[in-house]
Amino acid sequence: MKIALPSPASPLKIGTRGSPLALAQAYETRRRLGAAFDLPEDAFEIVVISTTGDNRAMIEADRPLKEIGNKGLFTKEIEEAMLRGDIDIAVHSTKDMPVEQPAGLVLDTFLPREDVRDAFISPSHSAIRDLPQGAVVGTSSLRRKAQLLNRRPDLKVVEFRGNVQTRLRKLSEGVAECTFLAMAGIRRLNMAEVPATAISPDDMLPAIAQGAIGIERRLDDTRAAEMLAAIHHGETGQRLAAERALLAGLDGSCETPIAGLAELDGTTLRLRGEVLRPDGSEAIALDRSGDVADGPALATQMARDLLAQAGPGFFDWRG
Repeated sequence: MKIALPSPASPLKIGTRGSPLALAQAYETRRRLGAAFDLPEDAFEIVVISTTGDNRAMIEADRPLKEIGNKGLFTKEIEEAMLRGDIDIAVHSTKDMPVEQPAGLVLDTFLPREDVRDAFISPSHSAIRDLPQGAVVGTSSLRRKAQLLNRRPDLKVVEFRGNVQTRLRKLSEGVAECTFLAMAGIRRLNMAEVPATAISPDDMLPAIAQGAIGIERRLDDTRAAEMLAAIHHGETGQRLAAERALLAGLDGSCETPIAGLAELDGTTLRLRGEVLRPDGSEAIALDRSGDVADGPALATQMARDLLAQAGPGFFDWRG
């Protein structure tokens, strides 16, 4: 059956948050869909939706995410709009996405993954090791905080919330000596002027799904399913299937410092995973390889083994 393609008179509505990075990701999705189906830009409508996580008061107050909610902070209102039919698809940073979607929605389309690495951002230093004793570091990421304190327990970590531009402003105001962003965000925003140094995953394993754009749709929307299939990147999907299975096995939330990265070499998938205590006092890491088809199973077993090594009490903070 041939699908009815969108048109300027009846555009496909793309839901997104309103930050510059979120919009850049929505524009990339629009560009790829337009190219795949030879459609003009105005056959698509970008619909900006404000989420709980975008609340300016909470951002300015630098409240930790765990005090406000969980990963759904950045998705709930967008998903509600899609279930109502106000939008047709939603574009997300996949690392913000819970491993389970609300009933009736599915996340099964991923664009080619950008740089997975974290970026060290400082106007006066080029690496974590260069920071002076007791330096103040700004980040809102529990993972980065735990990894930093594990390597450098002398550092003082302060909350640093907000989009890329907000965090750079805080850095320029001297709130901290350095902060961290995802290299993918810097690249997508073409921010070559940012004093960024990429950090090897060997030194700081990234967040699960970092650098990947995910596109969500209604389960019963066959038109969206067929259109999105045309821009889905299979290799990224295989990598994220393993990473998100690891996250699911570890019961990942915004209160759990978890890192993970899957990489492909032909049909061989290498998966690294790390869990940490929030204060950085202990870190447990595993590194395994297997056939790409077995990626999710490999990840599920890795999660079990990480939990077993962690033992009782390691995740006490989850209550």
